[in-house]
Amino acid sequence: MNNQKQQKPTLSGQRFKTRKRDEKERFDPTQFQDCIVQGLTETGADLEAVAKFLDASGAKLDYRRYAETLFDILVAGGMLAPGGTLADDVMRTRVCVFAAQEDLETMQAFAQVFNKLIRRYKYLEKGFEDEVKKLLLFLKGFSESERNKLAMLTGVLLANGTLNASILNSLYNENLVKEGVSAAFAVKLFKSWINEKDINAVAASLRKVSMDNRLMELFPANKQSVEHFTKYFTEAGLKELSEYVRNQQTIGARKELQKELQEQMSRGDPFKDIILYVKEEMKKNNIPEPVVIGIVWSSVMSTVEWNKKEELVAEQAIKHLKQYSPLLAAFTTQGQSELTLLLKIQEYCYDNIHFMKAFQKIVVLFYKAEVLSEEPILKWYKDAHVAKGKSVFLEQMKKFVEWLKNAEEESESEGEEGD
Repeated sequence: MNNQKQQKPTLSGQRFKTRKRDEKERFDPTQFQDCIVQGLTETGADLEAVAKFLDASGAKLDYRRYAETLFDILVAGGMLAPGGTLADDVMRTRVCVFAAQEDLETMQAFAQVFNKLIRRYKYLEKGFEDEVKKLLLFLKGFSESERNKLAMLTGVLLANGTLNASILNSLYNENLVKEGVSAAFAVKLFKSWINEKDINAVAASLRKVSMDNRLMELFPANKQSVEHFTKYFTEAGLKELSEYVRNQQTIGARKELQKELQEQMSRGDPFKDIILYVKEEMKKNNIPEPVVIGIVWSSVMSTVEWNKKEELVAEQAIKHLKQYSPLLAAFTTQGQSELTLLLKIQEYCYDNIHFMKAFQKIVVLFYKAEVLSEEPILKWYKDAHVAKGKSVFLEQMKKFVEWLKNAEEESESEGEEGD
């Protein structure tokens, strides 16, 4: 018996190994679409049945691969060609957002379908966000009614957190803005969003994605003014959004004003130039004087490096503030502005512990320099002060307030004698 192993015959030529997992399936959404459309046709307009069908189909159909097709069908009834028109020669369904009734209640029901689907198949989240961004860019290809439905649906989905506010970036597309499509769409979107939540929740979502200061970009450059925005959205029934944008603009203007003021002071610009600039900004941005005096005070106090020794800081503060008193006096022409300044001084002295003993000296200096007058000082002392350091500051001011009251009584009696 021959123990030697017989050599196995070999095939000549090159041999290729093909693993099953390396074979790529050809991308063909047509069959996927047919399955979804057929299923939706069978469920009819019952959106709960639609949600159940979509839930069950995810186990059999490749949602991950055909997410765009799936969402195209649910929104438009079939696959969308570039530009937003429905692709030719494909099955279509009437069970979709665009074929539904144009009212908020119906869109809320459709939002639930998307919510359930994305909660069940978490991996669809990104695909859905991309789909909505695409749909917004296609707005011109849709009818006005279709745009309205999509706007209401998007507003509801933004409110319940299914979508992130960053999708609104698509609305800043130049052509959409130029033709007024973006602004009209935004009206419907914000109405449904605010209806679901409120303006504060909407503002918080916009802030998270740094879009709270970009809403005016919904209009062409020549119409990007607070006045135009306010008029447009107020007339559309969105007064709270108009007021929010106006406030945002004012906050931005205040920050700019403070920054520029500090630069002017550090350069040593003449007070008359600074006062002129501030008054122009007040008028242009509708900033009231009591707000401005707070900005001027903060700017004045931030231009110097303060001594860390309590006994020296009061002397340094008086010298510094004496120099700037003409600037401060220019913006305390109203009693409310003077009261605002007193409260700002109180808060500053409390928050900066080395200034605790300097409060009375600053107030007396401003009284002598005609930055502050008797009435606001007496009102602050009586009931307009805040809690911060209240007992310390009231005690410091006691003698000066008594002197003011006596001086006031004397001037009154002198006036009576003169009569």
